[in-house]
Amino acid sequence: MSYDSSATRARLLTAAYDEFVRVGFAGARVDRIATAASANKQAIYAYFGSKEALFDAVLADRLRVLADVVPFTPDDLAAYSGALFDALTADPGLQRLTQWKMLERPEASDQEREAHLSKAAAVAERYGVGVPVAMDAMMIALAAAQSWNMTASVIRDPLAGDPGKRIAGHRAAIVAAVAAATTALLEGPGADGRE
Repeated sequence: MSYDSSATRARLLTAAYDEFVRVGFAGARVDRIATAASANKQAIYAYFGSKEALFDAVLADRLRVLADVVPFTPDDLAAYSGALFDALTADPGLQRLTQWKMLERPEASDQEREAHLSKAAAVAERYGVGVPVAMDAMMIALAAAQSWNMTASVIRDPLAGDPGKRIAGHRAAIVAAVAAATTALLEGPGADGRE
């Protein structure tokens, strides 16, 4: 029987994702991850170097999947925010993972900074505004899409009515709010040349 290192790495990423979603970075244990992946602890260090690097790899892997599911659309940040909301609603584990990241490791990685800057540059080019203004607009769209978790307990509360209607209403409010805010930032009076 031959050894497949890519399969071991994939199992480690899946097991680590489950562990980080469940207990966060601080609560995660490499021995539990290794056991769940049918690997040994040394494999984690061999493939990733550290628990921190494993967390970064899991986050990068899941954000890559999200980017494939929801391509970035600089022309319509409101629609992008709605599509992100849909994807995060369908995958609450990813939502939870990003919240653990913000709580426990709030500093942006080089990869995150580069991704945000490249998206902001695309928005800036599309609307003819400075990158800082475009970054503000993009962050509004991202934050609004992630607001799902803030209302999840209310949306799922059986006394709050039909959860499907609540989710649809919340999504519609997000899209409308992002459209209004980003239009004001990117197309409103004074948007030309704003830095």
